[in-house]
Amino acid sequence: MSLPDLTGRTICILSTHGFEQSELIEPRDALRGAGATVHVVSPESGEIRGWKGDDWGKSVSVDAPLDGAKAADYDALVLPGGQINPDLLRANETAMALIKEFADAGKPIAAVCHAPWLLIEAGLAKCKTMTSYGSIRTDLKNAGANVVDQEVAIDGNLITSRNPDDLPAFNAAIAMAVKAAADARAETV
Repeated sequence: MSLPDLTGRTICILSTHGFEQSELIEPRDALRGAGATVHVVSPESGEIRGWKGDDWGKSVSVDAPLDGAKAADYDALVLPGGQINPDLLRANETAMALIKEFADAGKPIAAVCHAPWLLIEAGLAKCKTMTSYGSIRTDLKNAGANVVDQEVAIDGNLITSRNPDDLPAFNAAIAMAVKAAADARAETV
């Protein structure tokens, strides 16, 4: 699927060690391929290491520190899954504040696999239609979400997907949301 042109758009991928390798690398590369500037933002510096299968995977470079990151500098937020990454980030007050800042600004927030844990922790799941990895769907239900089993669920500015198999649809939904938000801003100028 061809993504819309995202030239001039900047996207934040918030992550730390233990991200599901494909869930960071594939959206990053797809969005960059569509012309967006994509920053991997992390509480760590240097590199963060992914998880692939049953062991550690590749490392990716951190482009910007979490301290100082602001929603105003980005058009969208992408939250990769994996079990370790979102579990660590949901205990990080600065990470949670950044997610809430994106929500307050009405900017697209995309979470895949276990990353909807972050949306639960930020208080964003209640009354939203969402999907996730199967093992955390009960968490979403308990947080008040309307849980569906489909490759992408879009409710307002929230985009959620289940697993790495859904990444093509997830990436397309992110790109379309970023383009739609940019087009809406251009119409008001």
